[in-house]
Amino acid sequence: MPTLKTHTLGCKVNQYETEYLRGVLLSLGYTDAAENEPGDCVIVNTCTVTAQSDFKSRKIIRRLARENPDAELIVMGCYATRKPHEIQSLLDPDIPLEIIGDKRAIPEFLRRRGLAEPPGGISFFNERHRAYVKVQDGCRASCAYCVIPQVRPYLLSRPAEEVLEEIRTLAKNGYAEIVLTGIHLGHYGIDRTPRSNLAELLGQIVALIHQESLAIRIRVSSLEAAEVSDELIRVFRDHPSMICPHFHLSMQSGSDEVLRNMRRRWLSGPFLKKCERIQSELGNVALTTDVIVGFPGETDAQFQETCDLVRRIGFSKVHVFRFSGREGTTAVTLPGQIPAGVKKSRAAELQRLADKLRNDYAKSLLATTVQVLLETEENSGELSGTADRYLTVTVSAPAEMLGKLVHVCLEESHGEELKGRLPVTGGKVGVEY
Repeated sequence: MPTLKTHTLGCKVNQYETEYLRGVLLSLGYTDAAENEPGDCVIVNTCTVTAQSDFKSRKIIRRLARENPDAELIVMGCYATRKPHEIQSLLDPDIPLEIIGDKRAIPEFLRRRGLAEPPGGISFFNERHRAYVKVQDGCRASCAYCVIPQVRPYLLSRPAEEVLEEIRTLAKNGYAEIVLTGIHLGHYGIDRTPRSNLAELLGQIVALIHQESLAIRIRVSSLEAAEVSDELIRVFRDHPSMICPHFHLSMQSGSDEVLRNMRRRWLSGPFLKKCERIQSELGNVALTTDVIVGFPGETDAQFQETCDLVRRIGFSKVHVFRFSGREGTTAVTLPGQIPAGVKKSRAAELQRLADKLRNDYAKSLLATTVQVLLETEENSGELSGTADRYLTVTVSAPAEMLGKLVHVCLEESHGEELKGRLPVTGGKVGVEY
């Protein structure tokens, strides 16, 4: 039987798309190649969000072509869409190479390999206990620093019934956490007739979990604050055991002037109000975010505005990025490019603040009970996993509870990591959801 290798760079959507392609090829008779053996077919799913992403994509393409000299090489992803000719120039013309520059061409790619009708979703995922489900693709925003709308410009929301069937299958195959993901997830449904939205989809997923008693929880990946409706907040609030109380809202800057230069949709005031609204409805919810430091023209005072807003909101985690200009974006041509040393020092200062806030948030959860997906057996014999509020929790529990959702009473915090115990309820330890 032919053997298969895959390598994925970039976002959750890329990881999902690799798993989709891998699953279909396995159904056609391929098997996964052993780690130290070459494959007959090698899939590289690339990323182009930064210049470093391009570099990593080129590097892994060359390496896998060298390590798998007789393989057919299939290159897909955003770098493949953006620079297919550059990929061709990397390799010897005798190497069998197929570049999938448009994801809409995947069904035809599969038909040429003998599949009459490509499946509507995945049944398995590479992680043991958590699976990503792509529900939306495409972005039409015009952020000054981002190339993604150039390579994924088509808005496409999957039918709710297809998403529900995929979640049902994954749940029955043992995945306890389903992460809903998309390129612009908050735009789910706007391209459908009749129009739908993310809150409606979540409501249907909750109904499925109820009706079929599925032992799963849902986590929602990155959103824009402007797209968090009152309806969406209510769905989170009313189903805390099924939908993780965790919002990832991309802030990027706390300075209105910088946000205007970035061509972001919302300024700091509305962003703050939305975060406060979520916190008032959901209590000690986990709010996480992304911030870019050193955007062209950013002054010391404007950087401090960002730090002040991060502090005021009290994010439980901040992903800090130093601005990296991308060819083909307006940001790379803006005046006032920030020296690398300044960007580095600002990133370090913001990271120190972010670490403090994360530790403070962990402490605020002590003496409460959280829902944890147990994922890893530690050397100590304890189990660790991810809380619904997106922190690592360790607990003494038997190994057979791996992959289960359990209540944990939190008793200790060690930086951003927490330790707790399984409660005793009705004579049973660690009652599962």
